[in-house]
Amino acid sequence: MEYLSGLTYDKTGSGYPMVMVLRVAGCSSSNWYEKHEQPQRETRGRKPTINDQDLLVAIREVIAESLFHSEGYIKVWKKLAKKKHIHVSNRRVNRLMRENDLLSPYRHACEMKKKEHKGRIIQEHPNLLWGTDGKKFFVDNLGWCWFFAVIDHFNDEIIAWHICKRGSRWAAMEPVKAAVKKVFKSLDKGVCKGTSLKLRSDHGTQYDSDDFMKEMAYLELDMSKAFVRSPECNGCIERFNRTIKEEVFSIQRFSSLEQAQRIIETFIGNYNREWMIHRLKYMSPQEYRAEYERKKAA
Repeated sequence: MEYLSGLTYDKTGSGYPMVMVLRVAGCSSSNWYEKHEQPQRETRGRKPTINDQDLLVAIREVIAESLFHSEGYIKVWKKLAKKKHIHVSNRRVNRLMRENDLLSPYRHACEMKKKEHKGRIIQEHPNLLWGTDGKKFFVDNLGWCWFFAVIDHFNDEIIAWHICKRGSRWAAMEPVKAAVKKVFKSLDKGVCKGTSLKLRSDHGTQYDSDDFMKEMAYLELDMSKAFVRSPECNGCIERFNRTIKEEVFSIQRFSSLEQAQRIIETFIGNYNREWMIHRLKYMSPQEYRAEYERKKAA
């Protein structure tokens, strides 16, 4: 082959065509080019600042340091940049977590349904729309108990909450009254008048009861009822109830209401302070409120 490379082909006056040379020599082109393949060039673009092994170690550290159990790869990716100053693509984080069985265990495939709600319950200011709802959880030797909470649709912050054995209308009132007292410093008659605040709930028996409605009328807290069989209308509190189920109720075993009170109190404190929310640009409820206050003061 090297000898022929210096000769010229009579018909063209240039070198012999490689196809002809290989055919005469009885050599396939694939074998020839495999042996004489040019050295592979480096890929263009930015080079990774961290290899996969070190990145995997950092991912495991973020997961171990997290206060929560159900965070997916997007939140891990955000924490890598925010807390460890490691800037990589989210697809790379997803790949490494998938290969090492580190993805959230709560991600389930589901049948896609037509959206009947546009997902635009967005408040530009605090204390314009609150959501409230109840959730059952189990306590050993006591049976099913109830958790009630009030959430601010502005930043998904839990303002007040209450647990009890019986999920009565009086129990459902407790976090609402506690939230009003916390924000407006009073439970006097008409304390919510002129505030533009509305309370959203479903049509549960607690919230449709005369006693509950009379208490809201006394405070002059307007009700904003969700549509029947449309939990997405009260989606903020419904999503929080799913979160507390995954993070607490499904993995903790309570021996008493007092123990449940302590564990739930710790979780809600961590949630308000640390839980990253997509629609808040991956800020926690308290971080988002602080950013709002900073811009308002500027």
